Order: sequence, then structure tokens, then C-alpha cells
Amino acid sequence: MIAEKKLAEKRLTEAYKNAKIEYFDNNSKYIFFSDCHRGDGTPSDEFAKNQNIFLFALEFYLNNGYTYVEVGDGDELWEHSNFKHIRLAHDEVYALLKKFFDSDRLIMLYGNHNVHLKYSNYVEKNYYKFYDEYNEEEIELFPGITPYEAVVFKHKNTGQEILTVHGHQGDRMNDNLWRFNMLTVRYFWKFLHSIGFINPASPVKSSERIHKIERIYSHWIKMNKIMIICGHTHRPHFPKVKELPYFNDGSCVRASGIQGIEIVDGKIMLIEWRIRTDSEGILHIKRKILRGPEQIEKFDLRNNKTSMK
Repeated sequence: MIAEKKLAEKRLTEAYKNAKIEYFDNNSKYIFFSDCHRGDGTPSDEFAKNQNIFLFALEFYLNNGYTYVEVGDGDELWEHSNFKHIRLAHDEVYALLKKFFDSDRLIMLYGNHNVHLKYSNYVEKNYYKFYDEYNEEEIELFPGITPYEAVVFKHKNTGQEILTVHGHQGDRMNDNLWRFNMLTVRYFWKFLHSIGFINPASPVKSSERIHKIERIYSHWIKMNKIMIICGHTHRPHFPKVKELPYFNDGSCVRASGIQGIEIVDGKIMLIEWRIRTDSEGILHIKRKILRGPEQIEKFDLRNNKTSMK
């Protein structure tokens, strides 16, 4: 535990020091989603069941001026070696993401399941453009995009910082040993995954591993006085009174729907989009606020501005 704690703190500090800086103010609007795990449309594709919910939510955020922040594991590149198959299976999703990109409102981070995006050659080959076989021409997707390991959102007026990372940093099997873990997923767990079995190296079904990650990240927050937004565990989290400002945006593959974190008007909230019926039994996609909204400045740990412990 001590070694893993030191590793995680080292990795988080490295990510913070090398992070892209994104300045924001109280007029800024962001939606944070992570862990979409977009696959190829086969039974192992967890995202497929929530694709329509995701598309509806994305359309809302596009039309209302939000910047879309994908906090890692957007594409399931461990199970599927060819990104082309993922793009074809979810072409409507990428068409919407391209609209965010074209309006300079797309920020993409990589996680452990799409760590390939840290390599510029891979990104240029797969994400800049693609070949449209029907029209026999190359089509631009995200030309020149740079995915990041970490982004620090810094308030223009107060200087308050929010470190955003996927959350696998320091999780040994999903960080240092990701290549080995990827191979076991691609050639073994992928097939068991399609019938309901979960890789034991994943933190998703292990409450012990989830809580360990949360404790380690909370310790880093306490030592560095910087709030964190992350994903990875698939467990949404919004701090309660006197808790340290560790935020987790959940995932887009839960049976209940998709969770995310919104920042708007200087406030932060945990939200969920899900399918519900009205009084006539008609299905609707609804947005629900799970926790918040709270003023972001409430979570500023500098100069003992808060009573959090």
C-alpha cells in the first residue's frame, strides 16, 4: 500500500507539472464525461447500450455552448486494435465530436484503455483523418488534435486550479503494466467480458480497489491543496460536507445511464442522463442533477479558505 501510494503521488505530481493549462472563468461551460469505452458494436461493446443517451446529451451540450472534456478511456483500444472499426460502429458520435472540435470546444485526455493516444504517430494516423471507402476520399476528423494526460483548469480571476486526469495514474496494473494487462484483455477477458465476466485487474467491480484509489488521490489533494476531477473507477463521486474535493464523473457504460460533471456559472455539479417514462408510458431521455450545484471556490483549499479536513 505504501509503495503504491508513493507511486500514485509521484505520477499525479508529474501529470500536474506537465499538464496543459486551460483558463476559465464564471462564464465558462464544461461537461466532463469519461469511460465511454466505445467499441466495435459487437456484444463486448459496453457503450452501445447507452449510445442514444450519449448522443442526445452531446447534442444538448453542443447547442448550449459547452466545451466537451473527455477524461480518458473514450475509445476501447485494449479490446480493439483497429480504431477504424470503432469509428464505423459509432460514426454519429464522431460526427458530433467533430462539431465540438471544429468550434474549438473539444479537450481529449487519454486513460489506460486508450493510452495509445499519448503517441503522436498513432494519433496522426488514426484521428487526423480517415478514408471514406464509399466516396473513395479522405475525410478530416480531428486534424492536429493533441490528447493530454492531464489538464489543469485555472480560474482567470482567483487562480484556483482543478487537476483533471483519467485516474489510472499509480494504479500499477493499469499504469506501469498496461501492456501486459492490455494483452490479457484483448486475447482473453474480451470474450469473457461479452458474457458478463470482469477482468480482476479492473477497479470497476472491486470496492476495495476503488476506495484505495480514492484515499490515495484524496491524500494528494490534501498535500497539494488542489481539487481533482477524474474517472477510471466508474464510481461517480461528489464530495460531501468537510470531504476533500475529489470528484469522479462516473462512466458512460452503467446500466442506469451516463454520469458526468458540469461546470457552469462558476458552479460544479454531478449529473446523470437516463431513460425514463412519462405518465403515458412514453420513453424520454432526462437529465438529473445528482449532487450540487456548489460554487467552485468552496473547494479552494489554499490559505485555509475552507473548513474541509
